[in-house]
Amino acid sequence: MSERRQLINLAYRLLGSLADAEDAVQETYARWYAMTRQQQEAIESPGAWLTTVASRICLDQLGSARARRERYTGAWLPEPLPEPAEWTGGRPGAMMADPADRVTLDESVSMAFLVVLDSMTPAERVAFVLHDVFRYPFAEVAQITGRTPAACRQLASHARRRVRAAQAPAAPAARQADLVRDFGALIGLLDPDATVIADGGGLVPAALHPIEGHEQIARYLISLADRAFSLTVVECTVNGQPGLVGQQDGVTVTVFAFDVAGDRIRHIWAVRNPEKLRPWTTAETAS
Repeated sequence: MSERRQLINLAYRLLGSLADAEDAVQETYARWYAMTRQQQEAIESPGAWLTTVASRICLDQLGSARARRERYTGAWLPEPLPEPAEWTGGRPGAMMADPADRVTLDESVSMAFLVVLDSMTPAERVAFVLHDVFRYPFAEVAQITGRTPAACRQLASHARRRVRAAQAPAAPAARQADLVRDFGALIGLLDPDATVIADGGGLVPAALHPIEGHEQIARYLISLADRAFSLTVVECTVNGQPGLVGQQDGVTVTVFAFDVAGDRIRHIWAVRNPEKLRPWTTAETAS
């Protein structure tokens, strides 16, 4: 069970969903405990076995996820995660109540990074995350994916180019926090080619298509503010980066993540699908 944190971290980066990551890890342990004691003892490295099985389960899920996404209403965004201290209210022992506390928040789980990962093929994503994020040698990646080390090296190289093409020099976290702190002032901080992507999953109102360009986004944000009279916007940490949370009657209804380069906001991701706000609901309950 000491491997569980590592597996949750891996599965979340591969799937972009905490709920799916938890399911994948549970399935991994189900397969482990389905073996006899003799079969378990015959495995030289249980940790390596668990990683291999979890990665293969995630690879299968990524393949089937593409078909599910075609039926998804509107844009699909990764599931946002709060800082553990924020959603537990800082209470000792409270973090063990949810798998979110086992996800290490660093640049490899920023919303911008996860969105790029989601643009990759399943094989590219698995090869890149295993090698570039978790530092597995290509020989081990090959055993996990059922491909040759050379093929895995090429997959990771293609994925790396995607990441580099999508990334701009990020502003320091303190500067990002200054830029996103005032929701009403966001309009003046937008890059001319900025985009907004909202994810309601067909369960709550949300823009079905990306909103592109400073003027279009400005109109969208103004109309959003006009409609949401009871919306309270508070600062928070979203996947390790400065973000905002919109609350109505104390309930989180939207999580805003940002991609900031220099002094301009390039992307805004608004997650409204309530099924993806489970850790934020936990935060409200805990506090």
